[in-house]
Amino acid sequence: MPNGAGFYRFKLGDFTLTVLSDGQTPPGNAFPNWGANPGRQAEFEAALRENFLEPTQFINNFNPMVIDTGRAKILIDTGRGQAGQLLNNLANAGLRPADINIVFITHGHGDHIGGLVRDGQPVFANAQHVIGETELQFWLSQATPPANLVALRDRFTRVRPGAEIAPGVTAVDTPGHTVGHLAVQVTSGGRTLWHLGDAGGHYILSLRFPDHYLGFDNNPQQAVATRARLWQAAAAERIMVVGYHFAWPGVGYVRRAGNAYEFVPAFFTF
Repeated sequence: MPNGAGFYRFKLGDFTLTVLSDGQTPPGNAFPNWGANPGRQAEFEAALRENFLEPTQFINNFNPMVIDTGRAKILIDTGRGQAGQLLNNLANAGLRPADINIVFITHGHGDHIGGLVRDGQPVFANAQHVIGETELQFWLSQATPPANLVALRDRFTRVRPGAEIAPGVTAVDTPGHTVGHLAVQVTSGGRTLWHLGDAGGHYILSLRFPDHYLGFDNNPQQAVATRARLWQAAAAERIMVVGYHFAWPGVGYVRRAGNAYEFVPAFFTF
């Protein structure tokens, strides 16, 4: 049964941020390793149970986000397309696709680019589309590149790590999950937030086990190193984070826990 309006809105300095649910996958079987972390399943299952998650009922979340700076509305990732709920929950939040000024793509996996195109036309027709230069080059060089990236290849503004997407919004170098993955840093009123895209991995396993990686990580060693750098800085500097696949709404903080880390959900505000 549907629960809630599918969006969570909060303030970061002078900016208004709105996390939008693109829905969830239905409960599946065991938490998958996707071929990664051989021999670690029992250890991971114990950690999941400690956090009140049933290892045999894997559910995946999808959490795009809109940044409203007052001058521009920036959508981070577009979800799964017709399989997801992004457009429904965008409307629930009082927004239309035409209201989006910039679409920023963290990386080229289907659950992030699926909502770019519908019936051969860009869904966010008024928006500038932005993606990492390295990321787009990689996907377009494949034998069968993603159709949505091909369809919009001439519309994309290609950026490098550190590029300003809009005042207060910057691309962050986070390779490993994909070759040119970019997270997003948002800074306003002396506060900072990172939308991690998929650089954050899983909200329990990727923090509890610093060497944990995903079978979808293009370069596991680089992905682990990127996450270690992110967790260390987020914990030390008290940076708020949003994880694309974290438990809804995916907003919180990273706290050191011995030799590892843990995710602390942010206090929910209305």
